[in-house]
Amino acid sequence: MEAPSIPPITIPQPQKTKRFPAVIIVVLLLVGLIAGGLIGYAVTYSDYNGKLSSMQAQLQGYSQNATYFSYPNATYIIGSNVSLSSLYQQVKSSVVIIQDLVPAYNIFGTLVGYTLQQGSGFITSVNNQVVIVTNNHVIQDAINETVTFADGDTYPAKVLGSDPQADLAALTITPMPSDLTPLTLVSSDTLQVGEPVVAVGSPYGLSGTLTTGVISALGRTITEESSSSSAGQTIPDIIQTSTAINPGNSGGPLLDYTGEVVGITTADISNSQGLGFAIPSDTILRELSSLVTSGSYNEHPSIDATGTDMNYQIAQAMGTSITYGWLVESVSTQNGLKGGTTQTSILGSNVIIGGDIIIAINGNRITNTDDVLSYIEQHTLPGQTANFTVVRNGQTQTISVTIEKLS
Repeated sequence: MEAPSIPPITIPQPQKTKRFPAVIIVVLLLVGLIAGGLIGYAVTYSDYNGKLSSMQAQLQGYSQNATYFSYPNATYIIGSNVSLSSLYQQVKSSVVIIQDLVPAYNIFGTLVGYTLQQGSGFITSVNNQVVIVTNNHVIQDAINETVTFADGDTYPAKVLGSDPQADLAALTITPMPSDLTPLTLVSSDTLQVGEPVVAVGSPYGLSGTLTTGVISALGRTITEESSSSSAGQTIPDIIQTSTAINPGNSGGPLLDYTGEVVGITTADISNSQGLGFAIPSDTILRELSSLVTSGSYNEHPSIDATGTDMNYQIAQAMGTSITYGWLVESVSTQNGLKGGTTQTSILGSNVIIGGDIIIAINGNRITNTDDVLSYIEQHTLPGQTANFTVVRNGQTQTISVTIEKLS
């Protein structure tokens, strides 16, 4: 009997699975990353180039239309559409050189000759009359005044009027050239510290010089050294500027960046190296008509008092906590203010204490002498009354003060 046959056993073979080697996967990832980076770079570079081109166009516009001032640690861009060279061309024919002769005397008072004096001036108009404005000290006690224009034409000049108390003078020449362009006077009341200004004049005889700077301070009080008064002429409400002002600049215009006059420069200040000063245009506007028509201006206000700035040491001596304001030491007239009663030495100076401490005028805070004199000059006239807030005998009160005429 045959044994049953056993069918062959077939062992199934495992199916082969298709898969990429790990190295191929890594390569593909790297290729993808590189491709993505290149695409991103291209997009970013294109956008950057567009923005860069826009910024370059803007910077080019700034370089053409802005004025740069460089300081040790920074550069400032002031204003737009300003060209100082264009401004100079606009005003230079309206700025003049003024020359005259000043008598020289020996110690016995005998005339021994004359010295040449030089300053600046500018052309403006008042009541439809073209005149030349300068400083009083440029023409004071002088003879043979002449005016020279930018083109070299020179004319004999005549003084129409002057005011030593504001250091202003007005001149004319005959005949007055018909092609002159008067500079425009604008109010200086809106000036602010930091605003850029330009001075044009003839420092040290160098005609047609332009210097630039900013308004450094307002409401200063200065004392000019060339006054007939031995103590010098005190002038309140003065502009201080960083613009270089030197002998020969006196009488030239201080201009804003539109070429309009905001002041008249003065260089007759002792120990003022590095500081420039100018009479504000509001003073010129107030006085010019009177100088031209009557030859003088005599409406300067005064409170006929002497005093000193308050400080901590004076406050201690007076037993008050008020360390600011203006201490009235003496009063010449009965105008409502009260002077001091006791003289004492404070920080090496004799001070008369016990009088009124002025801390406000018509509600405006008074800190020191500059504030008192500038406010009175700007906002009052002789014969008017003003409300003064004072500390008197330790009590704060408001009194009515009569404004006098400066003598």
